[in-house]
Amino acid sequence: MIVQDNKHGVVLTVHVQSNGSRTERIGFHGDALKVRVAACPIAGVDIDKLIRFFAERFAIPQANILIQAGATSRHKCLYVKGVTTDLARARLMLGKEKGMVKG
Repeated sequence: MIVQDNKHGVVLTVHVQSNGSRTERIGFHGDALKVRVAACPIAGVDIDKLIRFFAERFAIPQANILIQAGATSRHKCLYVKGVTTDLARARLMLGKEKGMVKG
């Protein structure tokens, strides 16, 4: 599932592609949202850009986004506090297709 409800927010499943010309949502990779990040995957720079991208998209503080799993992997699970499934789906332009949202 790309977006799952959580007690105080949502969990996003994300596949990160580094070294892009800009940070943007580019589609899907299996059961994950694919995001191209304008940074090299060194010293957490790509994670910072990824968190900034979602914080801006959801209009929340960066501190509300935590890496739950996959900090050193391309496949990551992000916990986003204070965001509903509906808001996440709307801001990320996700439909209600089978498997895209659980909640």
